[in-house]
Amino acid sequence: MRSKRLQVLVTDDMDHRVRRAADRARVSRGEWVRQAIRERLERDSGPVPADPLAELRTLNGPTADICGMIGEIEAGRS
Repeated sequence: MRSKRLQVLVTDDMDHRVRRAADRARVSRGEWVRQAIRERLERDSGPVPADPLAELRTLNGPTADICGMIGEIEAGRS
């Protein structure tokens, strides 16, 4: 996975608070901010599955043979 640099301007107070929070968590400020962003994104839009196709397979939706499906579609057009 490629990484990109993100520069964010924060107030002195916010920088101090982030520094203290990172120290309490025993991680770098950058890692603390990445975790905060990740948590917010998951809260707002849900976690992103590692394999979206595997996630779809867990839904147990109806499936059929592709040739049969095409036949049914073509039969419905007549």
